[in-house]
Amino acid sequence: MTNPPTAGDLIPEDHLREDHYRRFLKPHEHLARPFGADRFGRRAESFARFFGTPRFLVGQTVIVAAWIAVNVVAIFRWDPYPFILLNLMFSLQAAYAAPLILLAQTRQADRDKAQAEADAQHRESVAAATLDRQQTAQQGIDLLRQLIDENTHLTQQIEALTEKIHGKLVAAPG
Repeated sequence: MTNPPTAGDLIPEDHLREDHYRRFLKPHEHLARPFGADRFGRRAESFARFFGTPRFLVGQTVIVAAWIAVNVVAIFRWDPYPFILLNLMFSLQAAYAAPLILLAQTRQADRDKAQAEADAQHRESVAAATLDRQQTAQQGIDLLRQLIDENTHLTQQIEALTEKIHGKLVAAPG
């Protein structure tokens, strides 16, 4: 008689490894950094992420309020009303912020798409492995049924032989 199957027999070896799901993500590692892994990419990503934070918005509001206050009440007015220089600073900020944010969104969409594809591949792999396990289990069940049928047939043959032997022993002259 053979030993009972182990988890390694029922589940493909690559499903037992911890990094099974990660192997689906490996082809998309180049998307890990939205702007690239170089110094410029890291800086651009940090700026793009910083533009949407409350810290940035509060800081910008404080600077704008101080700019206006100083230029309205101070003796030295470098940007008098209608604050042309302040508007120029906003335009300059927008000229750099908008492309960085759009680039970040585009790269994030690429990462999301790659993640979705990796998830789909992983689910398909898990489904295939589950189907394989179900087929293996069904084969085991079929084998057990066959063995039970053979055992039942053998038991019936033994019972018939036992009855014959018993009948001959009882009928034999003593």
